[in-house]
Amino acid sequence: MATLSEHDLRQRAEQLEWSLSPDRLPLLLPEVQRLLDAAARVRTLPFDREAAPRRPLRPSDYYHYAGEGVGAGAEPVPTGDELLSASAHELAAKVKRREASAREIADAYLARIDRLQPVLNCFTQVLPEFALKEARRIDEDLAAGRLLGPLAGVPIAVKDLVDIGGVPTTAGAHRRFHRLPEWDAHVIGRLRQAGAVIVGKTALHEFAYGVTNNNAHYGPTYNPWDLRRIPGGSSGGSAAAVSAGLCAGAIGTDTGGSIRIPAALCGVVGIKPTYNRVLVEGIVPLSWSLDHVGPLTRTVADAALFLDVMAMTEGTTESFGRIVSRDDPLEPIRIGVPRTFFWEALDGEVERLAEDALETLRGLGVEVIECDLPYAADAGRVAAVVMSAEATAYHEPTLRAMAAAYGDDVRTRLERGMFLTAADYLAGLRGLHLIEQRWADVFKHIDALVMPTTQIAAPPIEDEPGAAPAASLAMSVQLTRQTNPFNVSGLPAVSVPCGFTGAGLPVGLQIVGESRMEGLVLRIAAAYERATGWAARRPPL
Repeated sequence: MATLSEHDLRQRAEQLEWSLSPDRLPLLLPEVQRLLDAAARVRTLPFDREAAPRRPLRPSDYYHYAGEGVGAGAEPVPTGDELLSASAHELAAKVKRREASAREIADAYLARIDRLQPVLNCFTQVLPEFALKEARRIDEDLAAGRLLGPLAGVPIAVKDLVDIGGVPTTAGAHRRFHRLPEWDAHVIGRLRQAGAVIVGKTALHEFAYGVTNNNAHYGPTYNPWDLRRIPGGSSGGSAAAVSAGLCAGAIGTDTGGSIRIPAALCGVVGIKPTYNRVLVEGIVPLSWSLDHVGPLTRTVADAALFLDVMAMTEGTTESFGRIVSRDDPLEPIRIGVPRTFFWEALDGEVERLAEDALETLRGLGVEVIECDLPYAADAGRVAAVVMSAEATAYHEPTLRAMAAAYGDDVRTRLERGMFLTAADYLAGLRGLHLIEQRWADVFKHIDALVMPTTQIAAPPIEDEPGAAPAASLAMSVQLTRQTNPFNVSGLPAVSVPCGFTGAGLPVGLQIVGESRMEGLVLRIAAAYERATGWAARRPPL
């Protein structure tokens, strides 16, 4: 479309009855231009203009309440180090075999949080009293002979976008936006019923609208592998906490890559399930059509364990945990490699590690096939239009009333959405549906896709300081390039560690499957993880 001037922007703002101060124009103008250019391109896509667009998930005021939870399910007492290095599977087993109490496990993790939270800034809230109460309940259930759940005594952290009844939800925002929910989010109810012990709420990019975790209100979260670098976001606190051993697993949300990006940059496993596979009730929305929720863990087996608890799996015949435990050959699985777009403009070390991962997969028996994903370059534009429209719609009342309470980069993203039209938004939804359909056709010839999760390893914090929101905005475009297409398509995607750069920074491999085929995606990831051993690496803390 034509180039906008500051005069054009002021005129449009007046038509919207939007108060736009002159000092905002230099930052906002290029963002509005980029968004409107994306919208113009999306409107040219060959979708069916007579068909209804995909209906977005409706926001709901109903939050599932877990109540007090239900119980799930003279050995030597293990040391704190043994507990901190154990997987979620192992911790739950120790509790059930009475090799460790839930209280001992909670104490060990809370002590580590106390030592490392000042270093990493992973948490917005640490919840020792809440955690110890939950641990005591699990120990009492065990003593009474009640059945323990699959996550009995497992310490977890929860992104501070997700409601826990009686605990403030900050959304990483100014205190004027904080709320005190009465009910647990649906996913929290399922986790607590399974015996998980919540030790805290994790830091995030403000309102989940960014990928750096540099937060104007809570400060940056630091990458455990190099404290000078970002952990990625917006679930950066969750990824850093898992990587640093401050919890055995964490919950994140993913609207454009916010589970998979920090998983890759922090060297952990993160899975975005199929759209609506895990319900999002009780989670502060960013974009109803693109929001997903999923786990971040140290191992693929633990990710499967968490997903078995979190996901709506009615009608499935085999648990994800059982699928990933199978050690049979991967043949005749066909893996597609979309060289166009997804394997372009990669950092040299990232590309080398990803190519090595392909060779490892070949050695495991998969057939590697070159393929093409139509409209891949347009998927990011579709995501930008839909996300901008829906995020601004959610925030518009407070944006008009107290814009200054938002951080500069998030405020800019929300303000630019004011300049989209209804036709732009509907074109975005139709583009989303077009990509869903066309990519479903690709899976008639392959079983999964593989590409690097991000183009680069974790960049330094000083390369995009919080005082320079324009740099933060630009980094969002770069870091979501590989991931947001799969929010648009709604396909399940996991990031699994695939090696380290010469500077010792982790790199992630993204494996994507057909809709509702999380089991296959996790099976491939688990086989790769067993063949490489990257999951055993820990940051030097």
